[in-house]
Amino acid sequence: MSDQIFIYIALGLYFAAMLLIGYLAYRKTSGHEGYMLGGRDLPPWVAALSAGASDMSGWLIMGLPGAIYVSGLIEGWIAVGLTLGAYFNWLIVAPRLRAYTEVSRNSITVPSFFENRLRDNTRLLRIVSSVIILVFFTLYISSGMVAGGVFFESSFNGDYLVGMILVTVVTLGYTLFGGFLGASLTDVVQGLMMVVALIVVPVTAVIAVGGWGEAVTLITQLGPDHFDVLGGTGLTSVTVIGVLSGLAWGLGYFGQPHVVVRFMALRKPQEAASARRIGVTWQILSLTGAVFAGLIGIAYIEQRGIDLGDPEAVVLLMSQALLHPLIAGLVLAAVLAAIMSTFSSQLIVCSSALVEDIYKVLKKTPPAEKTLVMLGRACVLIVAFVAAVLAVNPNDTILGLVSFAWAGFGASFGPIILLSLFWRKLTNWGALAAMVVGAVTVFSWSAAEGGLFDLYELLPGFVFALLTAVIVSLATYKRDEGIEEEFTAAVAMVKTPA
Repeated sequence: MSDQIFIYIALGLYFAAMLLIGYLAYRKTSGHEGYMLGGRDLPPWVAALSAGASDMSGWLIMGLPGAIYVSGLIEGWIAVGLTLGAYFNWLIVAPRLRAYTEVSRNSITVPSFFENRLRDNTRLLRIVSSVIILVFFTLYISSGMVAGGVFFESSFNGDYLVGMILVTVVTLGYTLFGGFLGASLTDVVQGLMMVVALIVVPVTAVIAVGGWGEAVTLITQLGPDHFDVLGGTGLTSVTVIGVLSGLAWGLGYFGQPHVVVRFMALRKPQEAASARRIGVTWQILSLTGAVFAGLIGIAYIEQRGIDLGDPEAVVLLMSQALLHPLIAGLVLAAVLAAIMSTFSSQLIVCSSALVEDIYKVLKKTPPAEKTLVMLGRACVLIVAFVAAVLAVNPNDTILGLVSFAWAGFGASFGPIILLSLFWRKLTNWGALAAMVVGAVTVFSWSAAEGGLFDLYELLPGFVFALLTAVIVSLATYKRDEGIEEEFTAAVAMVKTPA
């Protein structure tokens, strides 16, 4: 049996398993809230692994190792920032958001929570936040499609467009019918596949090059600065901007709708603690594996004299060269898992934004539950189609597309989520102004070049949005007894013993 047949068998088994899980989730999903939020019944381990898998996307196995391969450990600050961000997101946001979204009129989406929490009778906050979700998630979903196309090009010398369409169709298959529960359960399997792949591949590569000592020698000979966390330039302004940019990725966690919606779906706020331990452990193992895969890739490629071509394909190449074809096929399936787990979660959030936060707001009479579920599935298709059009001719790397969308959500929503949970005086006008300032800053900062503008746009966007929210809220604040009572009730719900 040829090597390719083994790989195709592994990929076929993976695709079949994802579709089966989607079907089983479909059997358990009933009603609009079930389709969008799984009935708020996720166990901690499901919430933790699905949050991690949906968060990381294809850049974990392709984008980050590729960046480390090219630039060395200075790119590792992204991993440090993400680990810190994930920890504090689970620690301070998860329990409070789970409680507050239930207390505040049972909000099942981020935009509806903003509206209910801040008593925004204008409906502007809900609609604007939904538009921001659609804009940035369409770009984010497009990055997943690009990763799928690149995957098939690198792994099988196949056609980019065929690979992109195949990944999109299978992901749509289990997302359309399984909804939030289908996306979450497939995320669990995909998350486990990702972490195993990111342990097996670099360990096998270290053995193949003759041990860690030999790997270090090869890497140092090729580029001694690869092990320097400051990039070999010392503490210069350029280095400081690079380090701050990497760490700033952690700020993005507070505003990612596809991540924080897992907090909202927990069975109870107290389970966030056990979910945090599981999720952060998974994150540390995965990110460490990705960084080492990029480093050891330098030694392996140099020792074998291989013309790599695309640095983001370094893990794919090593897995196919070093592992049994069936195991390599499962590693390749793990790459698809990283892509598809994020892809599916983002489709569900976009669907909820269109149905729950735009259609229901504009519709004067309450629509039937069956109608809402059908519309939710239709919106999944619409968003996927628009993202696919953008992905046909990509003009950026996978990491570039992801970093821009990550910054957009982190700056637009992060400050508002934190303030809404921990500051009673946030107003709807303060939140709306901050949201616009965050989004505009990300777009304008990323378009500028040179000097301070090389700083990752998430950081200035987050800071400007936070300051705007505080200043405008203080100028427009009026005490509301309903808001005060809900705030107190949410705090009490978090503190209630499990």
